[in-house]
Amino acid sequence: MTRILIVDDDEHIRQLVSHVLSTAGFEVLTACDGEEALALLDEVSVSLAVLDIMMPRMDGWELCRRIRAMWDFPLLMLSAKGQTVDKVKGLELGGDDYLVKPFEAPELLARVRALLRRSGVEASQRRTLGHLVLEGGRYEVIEAGVARDIPRKEFELLFKLAGSPGRTFTREQILEDIWGYDFDGTERTVDVHINRLRDRFPPDRYPFTLQTVRGLGYRLAVKP
Repeated sequence: MTRILIVDDDEHIRQLVSHVLSTAGFEVLTACDGEEALALLDEVSVSLAVLDIMMPRMDGWELCRRIRAMWDFPLLMLSAKGQTVDKVKGLELGGDDYLVKPFEAPELLARVRALLRRSGVEASQRRTLGHLVLEGGRYEVIEAGVARDIPRKEFELLFKLAGSPGRTFTREQILEDIWGYDFDGTERTVDVHINRLRDRFPPDRYPFTLQTVRGLGYRLAVKP
């Protein structure tokens, strides 16, 4: 069973989130502050953590920093602070998504499932494209046995398309799965990242192409 850690100093929020997630079939652990959360993480493994920002003793910003220094699982940050600057700070510190309080239970559950899908289940897999290997768990591209780093969003985009060769993904699907529901940018972001991947992996050197499906989105095609 997938285990999720909820960290919030508000008992009502802990109970609410616990109820939503446990009803959906997840195993839930709770902590009332950052220090208790770190103590738990030293003892057990989790697949995802839901972090409040404003907490005593250790706030969510600091907890996010410490988790990112030691573990690699998705972080969904909760806060009553909905300003863009706060969202950006959370994402830059290593958060994977940001949900503003108050929130609806279906949205919380959808975000958790999306994070697990793209950063949990998919990240544990490997994609092979000819002589190119994508290692999801480490966000590495391995070419001829040599690891090569590329920007994380580019990796996630390529990894997603490589998981279903020939399948067309709409720009909206890609934005939601890779950038999150509350991303402030436009679908042009997807176009920019596709073009960067095309420059990085030109079809004359690699056994695949990133094809534009007019009016819809993109798909990865493997050369015969």
